[in-house]
Amino acid sequence: MIAMALDDFLLRAFVGGLGVAIAAGPVGCFVVWRRMAYFGAALAHAVLLGVAFGFLLRIDPALGALVICLLLAAALTLLERQRLLPLDALLGVLAHAVFAAGYIVISFMEGVRVDLIGYLFGDILAIGAMDLVFVFATAVLTILVMAWQWRNLLAITINEDLAAVEGVPVARTRAVLVLLLAAVIAVGMKIAGMLLVLSLVIIPAATARRIAATPERMVVAAAGIGGLSVIVGLYASLWWDVPAGPAIALFSSILFIVGLLFPARG
Repeated sequence: MIAMALDDFLLRAFVGGLGVAIAAGPVGCFVVWRRMAYFGAALAHAVLLGVAFGFLLRIDPALGALVICLLLAAALTLLERQRLLPLDALLGVLAHAVFAAGYIVISFMEGVRVDLIGYLFGDILAIGAMDLVFVFATAVLTILVMAWQWRNLLAITINEDLAAVEGVPVARTRAVLVLLLAAVIAVGMKIAGMLLVLSLVIIPAATARRIAATPERMVVAAAGIGGLSVIVGLYASLWWDVPAGPAIALFSSILFIVGLLFPARG
C-alpha cells in the first residue's frame, strides 16, 4: 500500500513536470528571442502576492497566483504603452512592489500556515490531481493559442514596424504573449517555485537555440529539453535527497553549458 502511494505521488510529479515543460517550451522561445527575461522575472515576483490572495479568498493558491500574474501582465502591457519610465525601470519597480506586498499580506495571516520555502523553491512532489488538471489545461491552451498566433508572433519578433505595416495587430499579439507567459509562470510555481520558475521557461529555450536550425524545431527542442530536465532532476532529487525544483533547474543549466560546446545552428 505504501509503495502504491509512493508510485502515485511520483507519477503525478513526473506528469505535472512534463506538462509544465510542454507549456514553457514554446513560450520560452519567444521570451529568449524578444529578450523578455526581466519581464518574466517581474511576473514571477507576483506569485507570492497571488498565493497570499488565494489564502485570503479561500481558493487554490495556484489559481490566486494565476489571477494576479494575469492582472500584472495586463497592467505592464498598458503601462508600457504610456512610456512613463524606461521598461526595465518600470519592471524593477513593479516586481519588488508586488513581492513586498505579497510578503506583507502573508505576515498578517496569523491563522494560516504558509509554506514559504515550498512557494519560493517549489514542491513538485506535492502535486495533486487538481494541480494536474490545471497544468494540462494551461498546456493545451498555450499550444492552441501559440499555433493560432504563430505567424503573428514570429512577425512581431522579427520586426514590429514591418509587421504593423503588413497589418499584424502588434499590440494585441504582444499582449497575448505576455498573458501566456503569465499563465506558464503561475502553473510552473508548483514545480520550481517563484524564484526558479523562470528557469523552466528560459534555460531550455536558450539551449534549444544552440541546436535548432528553425523556429519550429527550437520550440520542439525546448519542450524536450525541459521535459528531460524534469525527469533527471526528479530522479536526482530522489537519489540524493535534494530539493526537486533546484535539481531540475541545475540539470537544465548543465545542459545549457554542454550546448555551448557545440557550434550554434540557430
